[in-house]
Amino acid sequence: MASGTETFVKKESRIYQDFDLQYRQYFGTDAIVVMVEGEDVTTHGVLRAIERLETGVSGTRNVEQVMDVASMVRQANLEVSGRNRIPDDKQAIRSLIDMIPEQQRKTVLPDTTHTAIFVVMPARLSDPEQADVIAVVKAMAEWADFPAGYKIIVTGDPAFVNAMKHEMNSSMGPLLLIASLLMVVVLFIAFKHARWQLLPLPVVLIGIIWTFGAMGFLGIPLSMVSMSAFPILIGLGIDYAIQFHNRIEEEFARVDDAKRAVRATVRHTAPAVLIALIITGLGFVSLFTSTVPMIQDFGLLCLVGIVCCFFSALFVGITTIYMLHRRSDRKNHRQNSKQTPDKSVRADSAAERFFGGLAVWSANNPLLVLSVAGLLCFAGLYADTMIGIETDVKTFVPSDMPALIDLDHMVDVLGGTDQLNLIVKADDVTDPTVIEWMDRFAAHEVELHPYISSGDSIADPMRAMNHGVLPEDAAQMDAILQTIPESARDRYIHGRTTALLNLGIGDAVSGLGLPRIERLIRLVEGDIQWTEPPPGVTVTITGNSVAMTTVITALTTGRRLMTLVGLVLILGGLFLLYRDWLKAVIPVLTMALVIGWSGGVMYVLGMDYTPMTATLGALILGIGSEYAVMMMERYFEERENGLIPIDAIRESTGKIGVAILASGCTTLAGFSALLASPFSMNRNFGIVTVIDVLLALIASFFVFPVLMVWLDRMRERRRARRWETEVNTSTTPSLTLTGRGRGLKEPLVDQEA
Repeated sequence: MASGTETFVKKESRIYQDFDLQYRQYFGTDAIVVMVEGEDVTTHGVLRAIERLETGVSGTRNVEQVMDVASMVRQANLEVSGRNRIPDDKQAIRSLIDMIPEQQRKTVLPDTTHTAIFVVMPARLSDPEQADVIAVVKAMAEWADFPAGYKIIVTGDPAFVNAMKHEMNSSMGPLLLIASLLMVVVLFIAFKHARWQLLPLPVVLIGIIWTFGAMGFLGIPLSMVSMSAFPILIGLGIDYAIQFHNRIEEEFARVDDAKRAVRATVRHTAPAVLIALIITGLGFVSLFTSTVPMIQDFGLLCLVGIVCCFFSALFVGITTIYMLHRRSDRKNHRQNSKQTPDKSVRADSAAERFFGGLAVWSANNPLLVLSVAGLLCFAGLYADTMIGIETDVKTFVPSDMPALIDLDHMVDVLGGTDQLNLIVKADDVTDPTVIEWMDRFAAHEVELHPYISSGDSIADPMRAMNHGVLPEDAAQMDAILQTIPESARDRYIHGRTTALLNLGIGDAVSGLGLPRIERLIRLVEGDIQWTEPPPGVTVTITGNSVAMTTVITALTTGRRLMTLVGLVLILGGLFLLYRDWLKAVIPVLTMALVIGWSGGVMYVLGMDYTPMTATLGALILGIGSEYAVMMMERYFEERENGLIPIDAIRESTGKIGVAILASGCTTLAGFSALLASPFSMNRNFGIVTVIDVLLALIASFFVFPVLMVWLDRMRERRRARRWETEVNTSTTPSLTLTGRGRGLKEPLVDQEA
């Protein structure tokens, strides 16, 4: 599992350097928040329970500080009476609470019915280390024995992330199970003409197991995005198994020798499926253009997965069918040969006539089909420009997840904790001019921008230790700096060269959205230039809000580049494989229409782009092109048998149509499993991919025959004209006498081939 900053940005990027290596390593902290709610949280019993919790947690490894109202009351009592304890009298407690500076008091005690205990940890902790601290805090919250009637909630960003990872892990098994069950149903219905019709499912599951092993061997982490790859791989992998299964059954019915049937299957189907795999893989390769590591990991996982599933289908699938066929009783084999194939043939004949007739109708109505397809594509591409972008990461997780509900409740009570963190670098950040500028700049930003609610730096504890004013000379500054507790000093200064200035923006990331957060960041950058930091001082804006804003922008705005790269890769790959522009262009043109249709569907459904749906353009090019490649391979196989284009499209679509439909339906079933995902990002991705695969099937059965026959006929006419020109200009008598073929362009070219 991976969920850290490195899943969003590359380690060598400027964002990672600023955020993870400077802010998080030097200053960054994460806080587990224990919310206490009840009739009155300032009573002696509640404060004593908080004190017990603090005592139990304070000595825990990796806990830097515990902030709570009980320790503040105890400190105030120490200053007033010299007693470091919580008074028994309620009125005395209220008096001590009133003595606490308002800013500190409001942080832990927003009102008398709510209080918060902040367990502060270094942000650089690993996920297992954070999980250990969370477990201790939960145990201590129970051990503290709060009075009856009070509600205790352990929340905060670390607790939320830990719960989200647990939800991701626990949802993986059900998704795979649902995908498998859906495919059992689909195989029973769509693949009923074949023997051992459920065999493709265990074959592809073997490929999935190999994929899990490859992930461990290659070090590919599992993230919120990559966990969606497995239902996708089941859908794609079972497609390969069905293609081999369908063809070998066809060969068993055609020839008596099982070995000849296997050889014929591999000779005719393996190259076509391999080409389809390569084209799909090129679609996944385009995901590597993303600047976000988890999208690159998703592409690599899909790439490794389809290779594993292909080898499983080729070796395990064909071998198993061959063994089952050979081990069948000779009498049963003869009966199956005499009876079962007859029923299959009758069933297949109806299906062949349907799909063949559909292809012929489309090919004979090119203007109607291409006009409708083209208009819908252009309308979809225009609508795509108006689709919104979902930027709040919290919306990607289940809305009813208890950890999210608790986190939202904490934000409602305490306010948001989002910040813009400014890293200030200078030869000496404790110089009075530098500290004075940080203090002045923080006040300026709070006054100028309504979304910036607070600003704090080392100037605040210095002012508190110097009777409310900042020291004016370096010697006095150094003296006061030494009196500040080390834990407070380290929150703002690292050595003498780096300081931190925090600008609190509350819950602005959820409230404002991506465009306004970006604008706010640009405004702060402009203010830094306008206020002119002292000479030699550099200021860098970083923090979780900045990092996530940049990442979400990269995830969603890079989708057009990924699609374009996928288009170029697939077109170039097909040309290198076939050395034929016709064979390269037709699958790409067919699926390019689907990309436009997909944008229109998303707009009509009111769906926004997320990190997952942003990859769909590249994915559908790779996934959908497979259907077109398989149909094209069978088309040219029929052309080699001497059929003219219209007859070849009828014969090829009729024979492969059932297998394509079965493959498409099983792929749909695999993607449909994502609809059961508790994560809305994966669920929306499932909805759109199901629709896109359905559109790819429609394009394969309606648009592909039109483009195939139309462009093939155009090429044949050009060849015929070129041949006629050569005949007419030739001085060879035997060639000038072959004019009988003039006007019979299609049969003439067949003879030429």
